[in-house]
Amino acid sequence: MSIDAETKVVTLLGHPVEHSLSPRIHNPAFRAQGVNAVYVATPVRPEDLTAGVEGLRALQFLGANVTVPHKEAVRPLLDDVSARAAAVGAVNTIVRDGDALRGDNTDVAGFLTPLADAVGDALEGAEMTVFGAGGAARAVVYGLLDRYRPARLTLVARRPEQAEALAADLDGYDPTDALRTTTFDEAAAAVRASRLLVNATPLGMAPETDGTPWPEAGDFRAEQVAYDLVYTPTETRFLRDAADRGATTIGGLAMLVEQAAAAYRQWTGRAMPTDAVYEALR
Repeated sequence: MSIDAETKVVTLLGHPVEHSLSPRIHNPAFRAQGVNAVYVATPVRPEDLTAGVEGLRALQFLGANVTVPHKEAVRPLLDDVSARAAAVGAVNTIVRDGDALRGDNTDVAGFLTPLADAVGDALEGAEMTVFGAGGAARAVVYGLLDRYRPARLTLVARRPEQAEALAADLDGYDPTDALRTTTFDEAAAAVRASRLLVNATPLGMAPETDGTPWPEAGDFRAEQVAYDLVYTPTETRFLRDAADRGATTIGGLAMLVEQAAAAYRQWTGRAMPTDAVYEALR
């Protein structure tokens, strides 16, 4: 890839960012389509976030991704945010539109696209369980309420107040009163009844690969879908246990690539060449 005076820059704002796979996703996509752009990861301390955002504006960056700890703090620094970013309460993508900076949350589309590819509309009105109530869970829960209108959606959290706060924040997007909250100790009935189980916690992430949000593998069944947002390793214990009982499984790498693809489309106006991306990540 040749870098010249017309090369556009996209960056990742976060702290830390050294572990990020985003440059390994976007730069191969730019190369594959001949887009004169480059993606870099820039560590920005929380106290420097305002200056970082103004830098995007002053240097006319094509856009940016936003990761922890800035996804919520960046919102008031932007000119506008999308309806889904406002609903989720977090921004993970910034797009420059003339002199304006617009925020979006592509985690919602990134989560829903692999799910729709795997099961289509089969989960419409089903019972569901989400493990975790942090930032990742917010995008998941909003997406499920908006797309599948579940009969019941149970949030399982170590801290009940965190799950209750998430449910309260998304109450306006829950017209059928589907949201419920519980603890891990009390979640067995919800897990057994659910058609979809989502791990939105870090449990099972390398190097603690023996971790799982639900160690009772006998509660999984063939009619279920198990979806893990963890992408290192690509097959977690949670997914292995579910697959052993016949469940359909979806790994976190698919969400990672699809949320990137949704951002890429906004920056370039093109569909991301995901085959080239997966080849680069292999």
